[in-house]
Amino acid sequence: QVQLVESGGGLVQSGGSLRLSCAASGSIFSINAMGWYRQAPGKERELVARIASDQNTYYADSVKGRFTISRDNAKNTVYLKMNSLRPEDTAVYYCAAAYNSDVATTTKGYDYWGQGTQVTVSS
Repeated sequence: QVQLVESGGGLVQSGGSLRLSCAASGSIFSINAMGWYRQAPGKERELVARIASDQNTYYADSVKGRFTISRDNAKNTVYLKMNSLRPEDTAVYYCAAAYNSDVATTTKGYDYWGQGTQVTVSS
């Protein structure tokens, strides 16, 4: 079992920045990919960014150049630095962990999920 706990969400003005953290614990040695998803009201959950154990990263087009995903293996923590935030970035952000990085491109490819943290960007 793997436990994921997100933190760092909040209310920020348009153009501002936030850094989300996801602390992982438990049987994390077999985890090969970590992702950040978000879900806005009435919308499907979407993959925002992903980082594999080889540091390979993926970003959704909507966040490229503004968001950065990184991991600190010593702390078992994954981060999502969000700059130039826009009102359309408002959503609940979820951290997720996958055993198989090859399928970590859809929600079904992830094996564990955090409880989510709210990010609200005001205009």
